[in-house]
Amino acid sequence: QVQLVESGGGLVQAGGSLRLSCAASASIFSVNDMGWYRQVPGNQRELVAIITKDGSTYYADSMRGRFAISREDAKNTVYLQMNSLKPDDTAVYYCAVAIASNSDLTRADEYDYWGQGTQVTVSS
Repeated sequence: QVQLVESGGGLVQAGGSLRLSCAASASIFSVNDMGWYRQVPGNQRELVAIITKDGSTYYADSMRGRFAISREDAKNTVYLQMNSLKPDDTAVYYCAVAIASNSDLTRADEYDYWGQGTQVTVSS
C-alpha cells in the first residue's frame, strides 16, 4: 500500500507563491507516473500537472507558465511550485500516482493512490 502525504498549502495573497510537496512511502515516482489535481467543493477534481516516470511534464492550460512540477527521487518527493497565484487557484490540492502503464493521466479515475490533500487559499 502506497501512502502519499501532501504539505505546503496555506494562505497567500494574489500574486504570491507556494510550493507544495508530495512525499511517498516508497520509491515510486521514478517508476510510475504521477499528477497533481485540485478540487473546489461541489466541483470535480481538475488536473493541474503531470510528471511521468521518464520526467516528461504536462500542465493544464490555466497553469502553464505559472506552475512547475518536479521530482526528487532520492527523497521520494514530488513538488508543485506555484507562482503568480490567483484567487481562482483556491482549492484543495491532491497528488496521485498511476500504477498501470499507458494510463490516461488526464483522467482522475486512472490514478490508483491519492494523498489526503492540502488546502491552498489565495486572497484578493
